[in-house]
Amino acid sequence: MPHGKVCYLEMPAKDIEASKRFYTTIFGWKARIRDDGSNAFDDGIDNVSGTWMKDLKPSADDGIIISIMVDDIDDTLKRVKAGGGRVVLPRQELGGGAAYARFLDPAGNLLSLYQEGR
Repeated sequence: MPHGKVCYLEMPAKDIEASKRFYTTIFGWKARIRDDGSNAFDDGIDNVSGTWMKDLKPSADDGIIISIMVDDIDDTLKRVKAGGGRVVLPRQELGGGAAYARFLDPAGNLLSLYQEGR
C-alpha cells in the first residue's frame, strides 16, 4: 500500500443497521462482519475500509470532512434525503462541471459529496 494513502475510517453510528442501509444503498459500499464481530464497510473501489462505531460521537461541526466521489451529485443528494440524511450545503459549482455539496448522514456525521468535471 502506498505511503500516505487513507485506508481506514472509524465512523460514528447511533444505529449501525441504519448506517449500513444508508451507505450500502446510496453509495454501494459493502458491509461485512469482521472476525471480532464488529460491523465493517469497504468502499468497494479503492480499498478504503472502516468500522461503524457506536461509542464515537458524530461530528456535525467543521473539522475534518470526508468527501465521497459521485457520478451525479444532484441524484445523490435526492437519495441522501430519501435515505434519512439532510443536505446542509446544496450543490456548489467549482468550475469545469465539478461540484460539491455537504450532508449529514442519519447518525449526524457531516460528509461531503464531490462530482468531477466533465
